[in-house]
Amino acid sequence: MKRGRASAAAHTLAWLGWSVLLVQQFADAWVHQLPWIIWLGKLLPLLIFLPGLLRDRLRSYIWLCFVSLLYFMALVERLFAVPGSALAVVGTCAVVTLFIAAMMYVRWRARELRAAGATQLVSGD
Repeated sequence: MKRGRASAAAHTLAWLGWSVLLVQQFADAWVHQLPWIIWLGKLLPLLIFLPGLLRDRLRSYIWLCFVSLLYFMALVERLFAVPGSALAVVGTCAVVTLFIAAMMYVRWRARELRAAGATQLVSGD
């Protein structure tokens, strides 16, 4: 089913936020020369949702919103600890974009899917 304009824009923004957050977490781990187990802890929670996001499963977007709150807490703490950190600013902007866009995408896409289901029931397809 084709996406509406609002849900398509939210979908694009959610992917953009996810991508920037993934790159930011990678760069943060690289700059601070963290051990591999910390790399895993920073990147794996984002990568777990990739198959569901690629299949456009709304449940994956919902859970990604919950997980993004953990990144938000860590990044805000980093902003207070190191106020001039460009990586923390970029990460915070990315996680806020990701959360809002994914939340709105789920809302708008679910509405579209419900409307399509109701239309199919009425038309008998």
